[in-house]
Amino acid sequence: MSVASYLEKNKARFLQELFDLLRIPSVSADPKFKGDVVAAANFVKNSLEKAGADRVEICETPGFPIVYGEKIIDPKLPTVLVYGHYDVQPADPYELWDSPPFEPVLKKTAIHPEGAIFARGAADDKGQFYMHIKAFEAMMATSDLPCNVKFMIEGEEEIGSDNLDKFVLANKERLRADVILISDTHMIGMQDPSITVGLRGMAYMEVEVTGSNRDLHSGTYGGAVANPINVLCKMIASLKDENEHITIPGFYEKVQELSAAQRQRLNEAPFDLSEYKGKLDIQEVHGEKGYTTIERIGIRPTLDVNGIWGGYTGEGAKTVLPSKAFAKISMRLVPDQDWHEIATLFETHFKAIAPASVTVKVKAHHGGAPAVVSDSSLGYQAAEAAMEETFGKRPIPTREGGSIPIVALFQKELGSDPILFGFGLDTDALHSPNEHYGVKNYLIGIETIAAFFRHFSTLNGK
Repeated sequence: MSVASYLEKNKARFLQELFDLLRIPSVSADPKFKGDVVAAANFVKNSLEKAGADRVEICETPGFPIVYGEKIIDPKLPTVLVYGHYDVQPADPYELWDSPPFEPVLKKTAIHPEGAIFARGAADDKGQFYMHIKAFEAMMATSDLPCNVKFMIEGEEEIGSDNLDKFVLANKERLRADVILISDTHMIGMQDPSITVGLRGMAYMEVEVTGSNRDLHSGTYGGAVANPINVLCKMIASLKDENEHITIPGFYEKVQELSAAQRQRLNEAPFDLSEYKGKLDIQEVHGEKGYTTIERIGIRPTLDVNGIWGGYTGEGAKTVLPSKAFAKISMRLVPDQDWHEIATLFETHFKAIAPASVTVKVKAHHGGAPAVVSDSSLGYQAAEAAMEETFGKRPIPTREGGSIPIVALFQKELGSDPILFGFGLDTDALHSPNEHYGVKNYLIGIETIAAFFRHFSTLNGK
């Protein structure tokens, strides 16, 4: 039986197993879900064992565990390391979901006429890393596994992968591989498959602005005492100029500028601006002057407020002048920006622009380095050939706006360029209500991953 035949015979079970995984609310950011995150790790462990992996174990860390498993069929053969994460983003606000976020349902959409799986984590990253386990199972069941394979599936990606670097540094030999596969990105479209060759880094900050020592009556004190929310809004507004250029001194000092030829090649990727605006229900795009939408997403740094709060936000009215105001601010970074340096620049500048009427605290939550990977390696060539085989079209190399901090870590410590082998779409509502993942994407992903192993083995002369 071929891998394709095995997949066809078992696709209903493969979907049901993914549904079971998606029902586990493994939200790493919220302590109340701690037990569920651990339950998801155990689910992954059991799935790897059932698929045929050896030495499967739960590797404890100071945070959430890393699941490791492997199948070494011959030490002389090439080895593929698979990375993924079983933790998910918080599902809030729950009321904006059309169906409960941890009760997966299949629904047809205009983009996914064959059906899409609606659930938190469907595309990011449970549906995508689980493809690798099912591809491995199919190759094992059909005696068609041509390479050694190792799995490292973590539970802290959505909160910065704080403990992954320690695990990697302590297990370099164990993790040694010829190529690393990561499915945590998206393609341009099902008709235009693509492989990501660049990711932005990130610095994630939280700020606190304090005025008076307590909340005050807005009638008695309004106009005489600084309102921290008003001050915070002005400070945030000043972080960009009229051209959407970030005003933090030194912010752009190390930004890697692309040549005109590189920018032209980047903009050759299929992109319909009208369709883009239509999908988001917006009238105009917005961003740094002098750059296209593709460039703003892929090769330019950003600064965005991810949350802002303070004062009274309950039902009805309360005329209060708040003591404190808060905001969470993220900056997406590009080569060669260092997130530690950017975090320091941000803190210094944000405190400097605060008026004497308030005090400011700045906290760096987490960050990660940007990364650019080779599109000429054997791994990339194998991925390219596999996608051309299953999609019937040569994939396009693209740069993506998201961040996967561990890519740079893998490049530095394991000495191998990861292949960003994502099968999601930018319409999958990652991190948003109604996240979903196409059934066809899931199934063709499994088939393509199996094809990658075959092509990678051939390219390595095995």
